[in-house]
Amino acid sequence: MKIVSIGEVLWDVIGEKEYLGGAALNFAAHAARLGHSVFFVSAVGRDERGRRVLGRMAELGLSTRYVREISSYPTGIVTVELNAAGEPRFTLHHPAAYDAPELTEREVAELLSPAPDWIYFGTLFQMSPQARQLTYRLIDSHCGARLLYDVNLRRDHHTVPLLRELMARGQVVKLNEEEAAAIDQMLDRSSHSLEDFCRSYSAEFGWQSACVTRGERGCALLVNGEFVEAPGYTVKAQDTVGAGDAFAAAFVHGLSLKWPAPQIADFANRVAALVASRPGGTPSWSLEEAYALR
Repeated sequence: MKIVSIGEVLWDVIGEKEYLGGAALNFAAHAARLGHSVFFVSAVGRDERGRRVLGRMAELGLSTRYVREISSYPTGIVTVELNAAGEPRFTLHHPAAYDAPELTEREVAELLSPAPDWIYFGTLFQMSPQARQLTYRLIDSHCGARLLYDVNLRRDHHTVPLLRELMARGQVVKLNEEEAAAIDQMLDRSSHSLEDFCRSYSAEFGWQSACVTRGERGCALLVNGEFVEAPGYTVKAQDTVGAGDAFAAAFVHGLSLKWPAPQIADFANRVAALVASRPGGTPSWSLEEAYALR
């Protein structure tokens, strides 16, 4: 498949180490690992971290053609604090280069011809008016791509009107259990269950599919009207940064192959658990390792 991923690229600063990250970049890397042709759209600073981003992307097999280098802002970073379970708390630092992406008319035409099968977008990136304008330019292009909205809420980096806009634009939506509860609260709703959440929001916003991840407890999926819950895989977590992004890539992979909902859920749980067992958001992994999990 051809996939366009538009969003943030940054360095996750965990203790003394830095790992390439950003939900959109992580998703792109894991989708590419699954064999898809992925085009990533973002921006980095003309600095040492920016050069490292481009070098690491090349190592991951990702094209850097649509990653703009700019002088006005530094390459993005986020400070990550991990709790005892390896779950992250993020502190984002602004301004950052990814807030100011640019594409020429020719580059937009290239991205949309041939038309992509999927366009991925999230919430954080859209807090910048310039980034939001570029995202909407792609997702509102009527190119026929399926639109994956990966909610990925970050503290103080979302608004209720923006969430409503993005949920209305997404056709396939992925979020975690805490985000589902937060959205219910922000919109003054009270879902009785994850199934109720997936069905009611899908009906209201026109989603084709919805997925709620639950960490080591697995996930809940609504695909083609079928709701399933699948248990997760217990691993020794290094950190969970990037696990949800890997899940999203595996989710898209299964949907595109028209797998039944239980198979999609199990596969995505496997990939997410494997990534959580390794440090950083874009660790190396293989399908054989994912299927070997018990």
